[in-house]
Amino acid sequence: MLTLIGVLTLATVILLLLFGRVSPVVALASVPVAGALLAGFDLTQISEFFESGLGRVMSVAAMFIFAITFFGVLQDTGLFRPLIDGLVRLTRGNPVYVALGTALAGMLAHLDGAGATTFLLTVPALLPLYRRLGMNPYVMLLLLASGAGILNMMPWAGPLGRAAAVTGLDVTELWHPLIPVQIAGAVILMGMAFLYGRREQRRIASGRAYAYDADTAEPPAATDAEDPARALERPRLIWVNAAIFFATLVMLVSGVLPTPLTFMLALSVALVVNYPDAGEQMRRIQAHASAALTMAAIILAAGVFLGVMDGTGMLRAIAQALVAVLPSQVVPVLHILLGIIGLPLELVLSTDAHYFGLLPIVAEIVGQHGVPPQQTVYAMMVANIVGTFISPFSPALWLALGLAGLDMGRHIRFALLPMWAYSLAIFAVAWMMGLF
Repeated sequence: MLTLIGVLTLATVILLLLFGRVSPVVALASVPVAGALLAGFDLTQISEFFESGLGRVMSVAAMFIFAITFFGVLQDTGLFRPLIDGLVRLTRGNPVYVALGTALAGMLAHLDGAGATTFLLTVPALLPLYRRLGMNPYVMLLLLASGAGILNMMPWAGPLGRAAAVTGLDVTELWHPLIPVQIAGAVILMGMAFLYGRREQRRIASGRAYAYDADTAEPPAATDAEDPARALERPRLIWVNAAIFFATLVMLVSGVLPTPLTFMLALSVALVVNYPDAGEQMRRIQAHASAALTMAAIILAAGVFLGVMDGTGMLRAIAQALVAVLPSQVVPVLHILLGIIGLPLELVLSTDAHYFGLLPIVAEIVGQHGVPPQQTVYAMMVANIVGTFISPFSPALWLALGLAGLDMGRHIRFALLPMWAYSLAIFAVAWMMGLF
């Protein structure tokens, strides 16, 4: 009976997340509580499950609040804009350099972990250049999406925080072994960009430049007077802000302080240096509060979901039932098999459904065969995360398509196989490093 209720609870959460019928907070918080009541648990027991689950994710939620606000403030100061503008200037006229610059721009723009910001910074800057040279804009989107995907492994980007919330592991400790994987992924991506750049160069030289039409209209460029964000920029403090940014990264890698405290202090310094007025400091916090609190609310609701599912024994019951029906040779390597098809799974599972629905079940199953939870996270995340911006469940991708005037179906057809191959290359690197 408990297994059936657990399956129904989990399926309901996943379906609600997939089809967007309610917000993730509603699905993650209310459905498991209803399932626990249906299974016969009383309110006192459910309260204990809630407290247990909340304790597992509180530090992750705090990290997200201050990390997202910190990077939002750095975006306000204009720290990353010169990097993108400089890349555009350096790559003019040569399709190979343009492709390499596009991949690099996607990675640099995603340092804050926000997909919408990544595409807002890069697509309007790069699309006119692609149009002028007759380059395929779907190449641009492929390279930007892949670059953002590899940087999406940062602890403040979202997926790693979700994985930490599910497993109860420290998000920074999860990230440290992934740093060499990210470096290798960046190198592989630059190689892929070089190949696409050469292909575009040959195609244009043969007289077959990409034919732009009304569906790929060039977005109007906002002037400084029209763009209120320019008033917030601090070009004279760019080197100071760069020092704050790199000092924060050093603190995160070294682990000298807890991650939430590191971001609290970094945010405090950034606000005081760039916006000395207390009123303006609060306005900067308020400007990014929506994104920060939305992510934190999802993580806290995930704590409720996991606390109830684990405390009631539903996860264990589902795992035991699956073990009974799966071939014995598949069970110990289930996390690896799912990792191999991780990118195509993005087409049918949202990020929340993948990490809050699938990951805890798989971790429970392979954990019975001695697989540590961090290995399960790495196997199921490394390849999957590259596909974040090929998924129709990604709002940031829809923004990118709108900015570039491109079609979702054509993007998926164009990018699916090369991005999957790229994800498998990174997966192989992580496997050779012994992460799983």
